[in-house]
Amino acid sequence: MSTPKSTFYYELVQEMDWSDLQNFWQQIRRKKTGPTWPPGKALEYLIMRGFELEGAKVVYPFEVHKQSEVIEQIDGLIFWENFVALVECKDVKSAINFDPIAKLRNRLLNRPSQVIGCFFSMAGYTEPAKILAEHLAPQTILLWEQYDIDFSLKNRYFCRGLEKKYQECVMSGRPDFNLIELLTDE
Repeated sequence: MSTPKSTFYYELVQEMDWSDLQNFWQQIRRKKTGPTWPPGKALEYLIMRGFELEGAKVVYPFEVHKQSEVIEQIDGLIFWENFVALVECKDVKSAINFDPIAKLRNRLLNRPSQVIGCFFSMAGYTEPAKILAEHLAPQTILLWEQYDIDFSLKNRYFCRGLEKKYQECVMSGRPDFNLIELLTDE
């Protein structure tokens, strides 16, 4: 849909198919993506490419400018069927606390109400972060963890996973439901 500011990373990821993404995922998990891919950048592009390969229209990482100032750095956008999702990815060692969740919520406040958030974390979330994500209505932020990413890559399930996570969030109010549990309930 849109070429990101960094065409270098974009061109690298465009050459990847599902098998390549699986290998890339293993490199990300082992922290062996450098020097070509900084850890956070690698995760952002992997996630966006996974959605793209499954059929979503995506916008790779980009910046939002007001006059000459960068006011936001967005890790990606997903357009799939009736979903529009603003993406945030964190490849850090510690569980995500509530601050990055609140920051994504503030970004959602500046966008049409149908836009949801998808937060991808390699280290999971603290209990306060999960509680905050449960109480953000009318904004919705779906929480994705390593096992969700792993499952989505193995089963080519990013877009359908988004739909399942959203449905579960609507039904139960839980934004952090595990995709594997959703599928065993079907």
